[in-house]
Parts: sequence; C-alpha cells; structure tokens
Amino acid sequence: MNNIPSREKIKPGLSVSIIQKHDQRTGNLTMGKVKRILTSSEFHPHGIKVELDSGKIGRVQHII
Repeated sequence: MNNIPSREKIKPGLSVSIIQKHDQRTGNLTMGKVKRILTSSEFHPHGIKVELDSGKIGRVQHII
C-alpha cells in the first residue's frame, strides 16, 4: 500500500514530508528538512520518527 522509507534512506538535510501525531486522523502532511533521526530501528510500519529543522516531530511518509 504505502511505501514508507526505511531509516537507511533518511539522512539529515533531506527534504521529507512527515505526519505529526495530531495529524494522524486527518492525514495532513508537513514538509521540511530532517534535522535528526529519532527512531533507532531500521524500519517502523508508520514511518521513521524525525525532527525537522523547524522543531516539528513526526514520522516520515515520503522523501521529496
């Protein structure tokens, strides 16, 4: 169904779209650049959790 990127594909500085916790029901995505990766495992079914340069935290849905 949804092709969620694995941790190895996500690097700081990469432009991504994330879904924040409060947007999970609506599906609203937030765009930004990865500041740091918060998930330590290689894969997570809902996406790798990252912090964006803006300080927002969410799970990566797409690499832009």
